[in-house]
Amino acid sequence: MHYPEPITKLIDSFMKLPGIGPKSAARLAFYVLDMKEDDVLGFAKALVDAKRNLSFCSVCGHITDTDPCYICKDHSRDKSIICVVEEPRDVIAMEKMRDYHGLYHVLHGTISPMDGVGPEDINISDLIKRLQNEEVTELILATNPNVEGEATAMYISRLVKPSGIKVTRIAHGLPVGGDLEYADEVTLSKALEGRREV
Repeated sequence: MHYPEPITKLIDSFMKLPGIGPKSAARLAFYVLDMKEDDVLGFAKALVDAKRNLSFCSVCGHITDTDPCYICKDHSRDKSIICVVEEPRDVIAMEKMRDYHGLYHVLHGTISPMDGVGPEDINISDLIKRLQNEEVTELILATNPNVEGEATAMYISRLVKPSGIKVTRIAHGLPVGGDLEYADEVTLSKALEGRREV
């Protein structure tokens, strides 16, 4: 299908987003064409503002429009606990829960030798500096339960444990409401491994 150049560029731009294929990109592009001009300008401004006005917190690495971020500035948070996550969106997921009141550290990725990503390529060195300068008693490793997340958690655990800081890992296993028959072997194994007394 041949489109005029402006719409082709718009479709190509949408296809750069994760999970957006050619059909979805074309659908979004035509949706934008049907929008009111003020709405399109507002959308474009929101994109530019987000790109220009957001940065990473110099303390924890979370995405923010102020430095330090609102979590690091909050004096009511428990500064003795740091939860280590892979990406800023993981902080947002944890905050939705409203049960965790400690601080965070965002790695901005995981160790993945197959992709050429080593410990020096993610935000581990800043974490180690924080642990030397702050009164942290527990480090919660909340990386994803996949090969890269597990490797990253193990690497950090080995680095930190000699310092005497308690290192814990979030539990993995069956989701609430899940059925045993649909769970894969790794999930069942982790669920069994993480069992606790009731």
